[in-house]
Amino acid sequence: MATTGLPRSTQVDVARVTESLEMIAPLWSVWILMTLSAQPLRYAEVKPCLPWLNDGTLHPKLRKLSDAGLVERTEVAQGHVTYGLTARGADLMPVLTVIAAWGEKHLEKPLVKNKDTGSLELRKVTPAENIEDALALISPRHATPILWALKARGASSAKALSAAAMPSHRLSNVYPQVDRLVADGLVRKEGRAYELTITGHALAPVYRALSAWAKGRPLADADTHPLWGTVPVAQLATSGPWLTTQPRVPAPATPAPPALSTQPAATPVTAWQGGDLFSHQIPARPIALPQAGGPRR
Repeated sequence: MATTGLPRSTQVDVARVTESLEMIAPLWSVWILMTLSAQPLRYAEVKPCLPWLNDGTLHPKLRKLSDAGLVERTEVAQGHVTYGLTARGADLMPVLTVIAAWGEKHLEKPLVKNKDTGSLELRKVTPAENIEDALALISPRHATPILWALKARGASSAKALSAAAMPSHRLSNVYPQVDRLVADGLVRKEGRAYELTITGHALAPVYRALSAWAKGRPLADADTHPLWGTVPVAQLATSGPWLTTQPRVPAPATPAPPALSTQPAATPVTAWQGGDLFSHQIPARPIALPQAGGPRR
């Protein structure tokens, strides 16, 4: 468990949430989980739903999610293997719904040109994109401990923040981490002090849901979180523009996914439809992601 200067109970909570983010934040993991949410699928059924992933990418992703206990590989008969969500993976689906809602409300929407009028308008962003972009903000190393420290302590100097969130590191190491969060609009700097923006405070439902899932508790218990269950009194400055990543570039249209297997899922889950993964276009992705956080829009 990563050591922080936060209270022991909060340290444990942060460690659980950080570990959870490490499971689901890697590129394409959310898309795969959502694809499998309705029912178990054979590999040949999964692949057309995510046509931009080649075998060399999809196979390792499925294996890693299986190792994390989120996906189960079942040999139904000789030569007939299905991939489906475990009970743990099924319990994650409502959490992804919470994250998608946060992204829809707080992340920027990309502009596209209307083919008929030629004017610029906001492109519809799918839940999968919202989830992945939201995770990109809070999953980088030290991001979650810093955000939790600011939530617990309020406005803090870099020195105090380093002691609370990164006590085993030099003071100079905290600046790039917190500056990225400032650029991403989750933290603001006032003089020499850092504090959460309204958007940073608005992460409360996301962290409550992740904390409840990490503890194996029902999502209904999330509102009682001792730290993120509170509502900020002060009205802070709204977040600024997202600066740390490149915008999305639309790709050619994708064919409709094939009919899904008729085998029922073992556990009832939030069923995500094809349109929840992508609308009329597949989002183009870089081969290598930038190290900084921020939504890829």
